[in-house]
Amino acid sequence: MRVVDAEGNQLGILPTREALRLAEERQQDLVEVAPQAKPPVCRIMDYGKYKYEQSKREKEAKKKQRIITVKEVKLRPNIEDHDFNVKTKNAVRFLKAGDKVKVTIMFRGREIVHPKNGQTLLTKVAEEIGDLATVEKRPKLEGKNMFMILAPNLATKEE
Repeated sequence: MRVVDAEGNQLGILPTREALRLAEERQQDLVEVAPQAKPPVCRIMDYGKYKYEQSKREKEAKKKQRIITVKEVKLRPNIEDHDFNVKTKNAVRFLKAGDKVKVTIMFRGREIVHPKNGQTLLTKVAEEIGDLATVEKRPKLEGKNMFMILAPNLATKEE
C-alpha cells in the first residue's frame, strides 16, 4: 500500500505491517483514504481529528444548500384581469425567492368541457412570467384540475 504522512509527504509503497508499525511509532492511526487506487493509499494521521474536520466540512456544505419548495397558485378559468395580475405577482415573488411554482386551474361543474380555456390561461401565465421562469412541466389535465410547473431561471434567483 502507498503510505502518506499527516503533512502529505509520500513515504512510499510499504507492506501493511510496516505501515502499521510506522503509525504506531508516531502514536497516530493508519487510515485508508483511497481504497480503489492501485495500490491503495493510506495516510498516517489522527483519525479523531480527521473525523471532526470531515463533519465540519459536511455541516458547512449543508448550510449552503437550498431546499427548493413548490409553491402553488390557484386560478379559475374565468378569472378577472385584476385577480390574474395578483396571482402572477405572487408567482413572480415565489420564483424570485428560488421556489418552483405550480400553477393550477380548477374547473367546476361544466367548465371542464372547455379545457382549451384553461390551456390558454396557463399559456398566458407562462408568457407573463417568461423571462423569470422556464416551463418545467407543460399544462396537463388531471381530473378536474389542469396544472403546469414553472422553475426559476438561475440568473433571476435572489440570495
